[in-house]
Amino acid sequence: MPVQPNKAIVGDNAFAHESGIHQDGVIKARETYEIMNAELVGREAAVLVMGKHSGRAAFRKALTDLGYEVDEDRVKSLFARFKDLADRKGQIHADDLRALVESRSDVPQTFVLEGFQITSGMNMTPVAFVRLATPDGPVDATAHGDGPVEAAFQAISKITGLNPTLESYRIQAVTSGGDALGEVAIGARYGETSLHSTGVATDIVEASARAWIRVMNQIVAGMGKARTVTATSI
Repeated sequence: MPVQPNKAIVGDNAFAHESGIHQDGVIKARETYEIMNAELVGREAAVLVMGKHSGRAAFRKALTDLGYEVDEDRVKSLFARFKDLADRKGQIHADDLRALVESRSDVPQTFVLEGFQITSGMNMTPVAFVRLATPDGPVDATAHGDGPVEAAFQAISKITGLNPTLESYRIQAVTSGGDALGEVAIGARYGETSLHSTGVATDIVEASARAWIRVMNQIVAGMGKARTVTATSI
């Protein structure tokens, strides 16, 4: 007979924890929230379900369990992206965490995506509105394109004042399901410099914009003018 997930002792949720307070408690001392040994009934103890209610302690442990060693500053940055992703997707799996960690770049973030809006459809010209955090404060721009991605690229180029040549563009799903994370890989050229970048998001236009912004940050860093800004929203 099917067993309900919330059934005591034998249900799938009996030894699973998503609440940040519960996760922190079972990490420190399992008996805090588990009054019996899960192994006695053939279950796994202290299962940390990664989702929008998860706390930073559980997030840090999940990264450690996957083999990532990250300092506190990077955990803080990644955790903000994790919470944003969890709000959109719900439960986060190991592949999602790997994509999140490996999409980050050590290039100083002179420009950071704060928001965008796309208007697109059949028999109409796509228009992109983009807002970036810059060293001089938030800057907006609107641009047209042959498609929503190109429109976003044009708006980003307007803000940054940089217009590299796009040489390659590739999309692939890095996790499974209808809410899969998409990864965009970009190859670009700026003068004699060849640049490569990736962006990850559940929205392909957002992933593309993040990859293109990373190209801009690489260019600025190479020019020796990089000034890091803090994103107000991820």
